[in-house]
Amino acid sequence: MLQAIGLTSTPRRNRPPAVDDLTFEARPGGVTALLGATGSGKSTALRMMLELEPGRGVTYFRGRPLHRIAHPAREVGVLLGDVPGHPARTCRGQLRMLCAAAGVPASRADDMLDIVGLAGLREQRLGTLSLGMERRLALAAALLGDPHTLLLDEPAAGLSPRENHWLFSLLRAHAAHGGTVLYTTADPKEAARTADHVVTIDQGRLIADQEAAAFARTRLRPRVAVRTPHAARLAAVVSREARAAQRSVEVVAEEGNRLCVYGSDCAEIGETAFRHGVLLHQLAHETGDTGPAPAPAQVSTHAPAHIPAPTQASAHASGPDPAAPPGPAATTTSATGTVSTPAAGAPEHPRPPMPEAQPVPSASPLPAGAVATGATLEQAEPPAPTPVPAARPRPDASLLPPPLAPRPVRSPLRPFRYELRRLLGVPVTYLTAAAVLVASALLAVFLARFGGTPLPTVLAAWPGLLPLPPAALGAGLLGALSFGDEYRHPVLSSGRGTVPRRLGLLLAKVTVTAATALLLAFLVALADFGALRLVYGGDVISVPENWPALCASWAGLSLGCAWAGLLAAGLFRATAAGVAAVLAVPVVITPLVQLVERTLAGASVRSIAGLPARLRELAWTQWPYEIDRWLLAGARLVAQPVGTALVLSLTTLACAYLFTGLRRRARW
Repeated sequence: MLQAIGLTSTPRRNRPPAVDDLTFEARPGGVTALLGATGSGKSTALRMMLELEPGRGVTYFRGRPLHRIAHPAREVGVLLGDVPGHPARTCRGQLRMLCAAAGVPASRADDMLDIVGLAGLREQRLGTLSLGMERRLALAAALLGDPHTLLLDEPAAGLSPRENHWLFSLLRAHAAHGGTVLYTTADPKEAARTADHVVTIDQGRLIADQEAAAFARTRLRPRVAVRTPHAARLAAVVSREARAAQRSVEVVAEEGNRLCVYGSDCAEIGETAFRHGVLLHQLAHETGDTGPAPAPAQVSTHAPAHIPAPTQASAHASGPDPAAPPGPAATTTSATGTVSTPAAGAPEHPRPPMPEAQPVPSASPLPAGAVATGATLEQAEPPAPTPVPAARPRPDASLLPPPLAPRPVRSPLRPFRYELRRLLGVPVTYLTAAAVLVASALLAVFLARFGGTPLPTVLAAWPGLLPLPPAALGAGLLGALSFGDEYRHPVLSSGRGTVPRRLGLLLAKVTVTAATALLLAFLVALADFGALRLVYGGDVISVPENWPALCASWAGLSLGCAWAGLLAAGLFRATAAGVAAVLAVPVVITPLVQLVERTLAGASVRSIAGLPARLRELAWTQWPYEIDRWLLAGARLVAQPVGTALVLSLTTLACAYLFTGLRRRARW
């Protein structure tokens, strides 16, 4: 069961909160619709349930808040708008990466693509998918971890009737197997047709919490749809007779020759038209809604009692949608007196054996151009009763993926596998590495042309005009993309409020980023050496005696830049912040360190000689004496201005990241 208790968003600048003390529950085994107009706070409420928005209140998923759930993807599946992924990633690569994040077998990605009907688009890029395909892939990502609860924000927006039918068939099947489904919508008729329970909100406040039958009975309005070439004349006549009889009747003119009459029935409208010789092309009972959309212009006012104006959604309906499945909110009575409603206990629409649903038949009003004769008008039916939801169809188990095995024991390989697939699944990584190698080789050849350039500067391809060599800049960019793309193209949907702050994921990112930076630094040195040997021959290269210290400083520079970009992007949730942190090391922090050193140049300086021996006394075990030399070399590197600047930057970013992570309930 999903329980939202006292959800209240944090207002800005004395504005009213988007969600104000919202409390409701969504029961397992049913579909719950969160109904409200655009701007009523539906999406904000969902984001607060997922701890993505600040505010007060708590949401329990089967008795536990989200930050207390060890495997969020195995408990909550989320669909929030567009496809959560990089547009250059393939459908299969996206799901396989999410499999590693959720701790499920990679083979489940292919199973989910088969379930949602995207088996033939495994290698399709996310940026080339249509809206319906995007929604199918997003639903596959939500169901990947076999979650108990599904949270969906406007899942049917913009979909065709066929896609809409398939979507709600799958949601119904998930609920029938004991799952909890909560989705938002702005269409009352859709909520009455597809949900078991409807929670209505307005301006962030709870308006009604009803079963679908009670919602259809109290929140939807019956009306009479009329088409006639004499619409203005019939509207005036009906309004005049209603005022004379002191009855509450409202007539609304729509586009063309269509009228919607509230507070009357087919018999009364037909008799009025017959008495005044008005030709009718359509006369049918329909169901409108009382949503908050603006009403069209009225032809005339109604009698004493006040009736709310009809909504724009009801005004645009000229009968049931011929492509939409019949349901409780689409009951139609034709002018001949026949009532077209679903049979008791029969399904609203057939359940397909495969994910691709067939077009759904529906009841339709009289065809355009049909003339309602006097005999037909005399047989008109009395007002249609308030519609109640028909019996729910039996779900199709073939629409759901196979259940997962019991949750595996935690393993550190899952975040590493996820990070490797995230890094290698997009062409940006390869393009960045290629650009760094080409730029470094060209700069090395150019610098070696002048004989006075030191060999370390040539191999690093670091001219004095650049703040950092291309290899360090590339490593910093890859580190910044490691966290920045997760916020720009979110992938950890169900746990975005908690999973990116997991310490295990941070360790995986730090390790993979370090390996990538070291590999890039090695390839750059190798490429520069090969380019110099090719252009100038082997005589220009002479190995210096202090090559271990040079290699260590080169590796330390690449590592420091990569980690600075990673931590800054994770702290500020933007790739640009990571790149700025990398550039700030040589541009801002290093000059400050040099300024401090010049200021303290006259002061006495103590030596750190003997530090390895003192560390050896504190250690539990005795390490080889060769390590002492490496410790001293590392200390000398840190004492350099650039090394000191990197250490200060990394220490500050790491402390800030851990501090914000602890405040956001970071976990392992």
